[in-house]
Amino acid sequence: MASKKIPARIKVNPRYLALQALNEILSGEAYSNLLLGDMLKSTKLSERDRSLFTEMVYGTVSRKLTLRYFLKDVIRNPKKLDDWVANLLMLSVYQMEYLDKVPNHAILNDAVEIAKSVGNPGIGKFVNGVLRSLVRNGLPNISEIGNQTERYSIQYSIPEWLVEKLVNQYGEVRAVRIFESLFTKNKASIRVNLAKTSVAKLESQLNALNFEVSKSQLSPVGLIAKRGFFAGNELFNAGDYTIQDESSQLVAPILDIQANDQVLDACAAPGGKTTHLATYLTTGQITALDLYEHKLKLINDNAKRLGVADCINTQKLDATQVAKSFPKESFDRILVDAPCSGIGLIRRKPDIKYRKQLDDFKSLQTIQLAILDSCAQVLKKSGIMVYSTCTIIEEENQEVIQKFLASHPDFVIEAIDNPMEFVINDQVLLTPELYDTDGFFICKLRKRS
Repeated sequence: MASKKIPARIKVNPRYLALQALNEILSGEAYSNLLLGDMLKSTKLSERDRSLFTEMVYGTVSRKLTLRYFLKDVIRNPKKLDDWVANLLMLSVYQMEYLDKVPNHAILNDAVEIAKSVGNPGIGKFVNGVLRSLVRNGLPNISEIGNQTERYSIQYSIPEWLVEKLVNQYGEVRAVRIFESLFTKNKASIRVNLAKTSVAKLESQLNALNFEVSKSQLSPVGLIAKRGFFAGNELFNAGDYTIQDESSQLVAPILDIQANDQVLDACAAPGGKTTHLATYLTTGQITALDLYEHKLKLINDNAKRLGVADCINTQKLDATQVAKSFPKESFDRILVDAPCSGIGLIRRKPDIKYRKQLDDFKSLQTIQLAILDSCAQVLKKSGIMVYSTCTIIEEENQEVIQKFLASHPDFVIEAIDNPMEFVINDQVLLTPELYDTDGFFICKLRKRS
C-alpha cells in the first residue's frame, strides 16, 4: 500500500483495517488466523465492527477466486493493477454480494474514500467506475462455465488441482458437499478439563455468561457454541477448559493411556493434545517435542494453566531424530500428530488452499514416514502409536500407513472403539461436511509383542 498519510477516520474504519489484513494475507506474508488475532488485540473496535472486520477478511479470503472471476470483465488490465487496489475491489464485491446489512451505496462510498486516501483521486474514480459497473450490469453467471473442474473451482474458490484431487478421492457428490461445507461458519469448540471441573458444571457456568454452549456430538469432554470469544475469561484463565476442535479431541482417548505410562508426543505444539494426554496420567510422564523454543513455551504455558505441568517435560528436538535421542523401547505410548498440509483446516484457515501445491503431498509424506520410522524404534513391544493429521488427503493418511506397515511388519492396525460412521477400515477419516469440524485422520498402530 502507498505510504501517504491516512486520515484518522479511515484508520479506524473496519473496511480499511480489513484491507490491511488482506494485503498481508493474500501476499503470503501472514496467516489469516494469526494476523486477525493480533489485529483484534491491537485495535479498538466495537463488538459490531470486530464482527464485521472478521467476516470481511475471512469471507474475502475464502472466496478469492470467485471474486476475481466477478471482476475479470470490468478490469481491462488486471496484471497492471496494484495488489491493494485489487484487494479493495474484491473486499467491496464480497460485501455487495454476500453481506446484506450494508447498502451498496455505503460500500461504494467507503471504497472510494479508502482508495483516495491510500492512492489518489484517480484511483478513487477507477474503483467507483468498476463497482458501479457491477451494480448496473450484475455479476457474471458462474453456472455458464462449461468445464466442470473450472466451474467448481470458481464457485467454491478452490484451486483446480485441489478440486480434481478431492473429486477423484471422494467422488463428485461427496466432494461438492465438502466444498459447500467450507463456507459454513466455524464453531467455537472447547475441551473441558476434567481435572478441575465437570462437563455439566462448566456448561452451566458458560451459559450463565451467555455463551450458549451445548455438548459435543463427538467428544465426551467437548462443548460447542455457534460463536464466542472463549479465551480470557476467568474460567479459561483458571484452566477449567481449553480451546480445541472436536476432531482433535478424539485423539487422546484412542491411545488408551494407562496412569503410569511413559508417553512421547513427537510433534506436540501448541499443546492441546499434550495436555489432553496428561489428564490420563498419575505417575506417568509425557515427553513433548517441538523444533522451536517459542512453541515449547506455548506447551508449557498451556500445561501450567490447565494444572498438568508436573507430568509434561518439553524438549527441543526434530521428531525424525527421536531414535537417535532416546533408547530403544523407551515409551509405552507415542503420538505422532504429524506435520501435514492442513487441508482439513480450510474452513478456519482459508488461505491454506492457495498456499499448497500438488507436489507438497509427496514431500510431506516423506517427512511423515521418517517421523513414524524414528518413533517406531523407541516404542515398547505391545505399545501403541497413534498417527494423526489435520488433512483429508490420502497421500498423507492412508498411503502413509500402508507404506509404514509395508516396511514395519512388527506393527499392525488396531481397531478403534468408536461406532461413528467416520471410522472406516479401523481408521478415523472425519471430513469437514460431516459435523462441521476440522477434517481429521487418526490411525491406531500396535507394535507386536
